[in-house]
Amino acid sequence: MANDIFEIPVRTIDGDDTNLGQYKGKTLLIVNVASKCGLTPQYEGLENLYEEYRDRGFEILGFPCNDFKGQEPGSEEEIKDFCSTNYNVTFPLFSKVGILENRHPLYAALIEARPETDVTNGGTMEENLRNFGHTRTDPTDVLWNFEKFLVSRNGDIVSRFAPDVTPDDERLRTAIESDLAG
Repeated sequence: MANDIFEIPVRTIDGDDTNLGQYKGKTLLIVNVASKCGLTPQYEGLENLYEEYRDRGFEILGFPCNDFKGQEPGSEEEIKDFCSTNYNVTFPLFSKVGILENRHPLYAALIEARPETDVTNGGTMEENLRNFGHTRTDPTDVLWNFEKFLVSRNGDIVSRFAPDVTPDDERLRTAIESDLAG
């Protein structure tokens, strides 16, 4: 499984067909993102994290998804413009993917490798989402926008972070630094 994710076809936000092979040997944080979510301000923290660690072999890969209450309705061009204009995002963005509906093979591989969230904030987000009318039907499903998968330099999916674990959370930073140092 280790290097399988590097061969999975993906499409860049600009519409170019590719795969993640260009990121082999780097520590990756794969995040499903959305422009109209209460967690959207995490873009700023993600960009700060990217700027801090990218020179050490770290990449954040953003995958827009509209599966969570329709919070990413825009076109790829609109998403790219929103991220650039509002958050100065420079990390790579990709075309929209399905995660709950028509699950993209990348997310199928990520979930298969890490079926449970490793780092949460006590599960309060899931409770809040239930009150908002969103209940996971499968406990392995991605909970919401901005769930984060940490992929080691050798391609192993090593951690899964709940959506409300922010980019500046010490647990996330420690996991990134550990992989970069290893």
